[in-house]
Amino acid sequence: MQHQVSSFLRPLSSDSSTTIASLCSKRNFREAFRRFGLNIFSNTSLFTPFIKSLAFTQSLPSTKQLHCLLVVSGFSSDKFICNHLMTLYSKLGAFPSAVALYDRMNKKHYMSSNIIINGYVKEGDLVSARKVFDEMSGRRKVTTWNAMIAGLVQYECNEEGLRLFREMHELGFSPDEYTLGSVFSGCAGLRSVFIGQQVHCHVVKYGFEMDSIVSSSLAHMYMRNWKLRDGQSVIRSMPVRTLVAWNTLLSGYAQEGCPETVLCEYKKMKISGYRPDQITFVTVLSSCSDLAIRGQGQQVHAEAVKIGASSVVAVVSSLISMYSKCGCLEDAAKAFSERGDEDEVMWSSMISAYGFHGRGEEAIKLFNTMVEETEMEINEVTFLNLLYACSHSGLRDKGLELFDMMVEKYGFKPSLRHYTCVVDLLGRAGDLDQAEAKIRSMPMKPDAVIWKTLLSACSVHKNAETAQRAFEEILKIDPNDSSCYVLLANVHASAKRWRDVSEVRKSMRDRDVKKEPGVSWFEHKGEVYRFKMGDRSQSQSKEIYSYLKELTLEMKVKGYKPDTASVLHDMDDEEKESDLVQHSEKLAVAFALMVLPEGVPIRIIKNLRVCGDCHVAFKYISVIKNREITLRDGSRFHHFVNGKCSCDDYW
Repeated sequence: MQHQVSSFLRPLSSDSSTTIASLCSKRNFREAFRRFGLNIFSNTSLFTPFIKSLAFTQSLPSTKQLHCLLVVSGFSSDKFICNHLMTLYSKLGAFPSAVALYDRMNKKHYMSSNIIINGYVKEGDLVSARKVFDEMSGRRKVTTWNAMIAGLVQYECNEEGLRLFREMHELGFSPDEYTLGSVFSGCAGLRSVFIGQQVHCHVVKYGFEMDSIVSSSLAHMYMRNWKLRDGQSVIRSMPVRTLVAWNTLLSGYAQEGCPETVLCEYKKMKISGYRPDQITFVTVLSSCSDLAIRGQGQQVHAEAVKIGASSVVAVVSSLISMYSKCGCLEDAAKAFSERGDEDEVMWSSMISAYGFHGRGEEAIKLFNTMVEETEMEINEVTFLNLLYACSHSGLRDKGLELFDMMVEKYGFKPSLRHYTCVVDLLGRAGDLDQAEAKIRSMPMKPDAVIWKTLLSACSVHKNAETAQRAFEEILKIDPNDSSCYVLLANVHASAKRWRDVSEVRKSMRDRDVKKEPGVSWFEHKGEVYRFKMGDRSQSQSKEIYSYLKELTLEMKVKGYKPDTASVLHDMDDEEKESDLVQHSEKLAVAFALMVLPEGVPIRIIKNLRVCGDCHVAFKYISVIKNREITLRDGSRFHHFVNGKCSCDDYW
């Protein structure tokens, strides 16, 4: 057949080849066939323009038609053509056709096997990929090893991937930059800095120190293993930083809890001429969330819109989280409503945002919409966010109902975090005995967090007996956790048991446990102002305290009475009132009132839970100054408007 067809073929001139390439680039396949017929296949290199065009148009029917012509022409057994066809079928989502073509090949070239291995990896079928790999034995090349190792690492089979690398090395194959990149990713996944350091020696041995792929992967490995300085050193030694290297550096700082440094390095990255991608935006937006700086977050949002990344699922989820944590729930809801693709992470982010703002009913409504109107899978994280929302909204019965639904209807096994939410739900509702019983009946060992959750509820409901038991359990796990001492002292102080308070403080001194200082901050014109208890470091401190003194008098005229029970020291009422005035959140609000124009909403962030007195004071301030005040404390958001708080005094 091939001889018969070939007798009709005539060699094409270089001009004809150029014409074919031009027609294919314009997707004029029919015109190419009309003008040149089967003579197109007189040279296999002329097949390339068709491959490129069909890959671009994503036309599977046209690909099959072309395949038929090749069979009729007698060229379907050519390894060059077969490899192109298998690649094309894989790209078009017709991988079984690629496998069928591979199985019919009499003599399989190593490139053909590589294509099939990559295809199986893409399909997530590592067993079949490994079978093809094992059958190759003597035909393997470095690219073959790379494909298999990368596939194993991609699906977190890191130990097997590293074993394969050792086998490759023992058989005498020299790794290239792609091998080393995958191996470092595997080391990062295993959190094995020791193996990573050994592979680092290979980098030096084979002269890949300056390779951008290897350097970026090496830096990522060190940073995932909490070796930030080593990772930074690798990136600094790169002759030219790539976007991947910048992203690795930013994520490393984010992992270390250095959001300010992330934003600083992000500015340097842009000054250096690099264009951020979706990975960059996710990291930077997360840092804006941590700092709760809305202005910077809005700028990053605008940059994401400019380059077309604002509709990417991961970026939208980060935007929802950022706006939510900056106190802008409406902006978070807007980002959610303008989403493109549907994704359960995005929906869970919005449910979490409602919960963080104490809008439990809206969170449940959104969950019901997710179940009834979408085909997305509900997962454990979704229920975790729902339980959190119910806990912070006083929806005790609904929360317990959702917990039962998660177990009985969806078959999920509750994690320690789910139980912690249930304990918080019961504790806030005052069911302290039931909350303690839940902890002691769990199928897993309690951690310090869940006992501290119970202790916090005891502090709110002034239950000293349960608080003491929870405190003793925490000491067994983490005796240096300062917050548990403070919570227990709160319980004793509320009952004016000053001797017990003194004993708790003595215990802290004996163990050298330092109390975390309360810090509040406020962003204004791109600058963040921080305040501590009794802070006088600000240049306008004198004016702030004077303003706050006048404001306190106005509040008292309206009926405000300082909640001296919030002061955990044995002193007279006058001293206690003086102590309350110096709280960091009051200083931040006073400063905000001084510098912001009338009517502009105030947003304050505090690292610890807001005290009862400041919570009451903010209600009065919102009325006296006709100002909306949003306070994000260590637990949730409080929105003060016209003398009321969104939490309904349930926090």
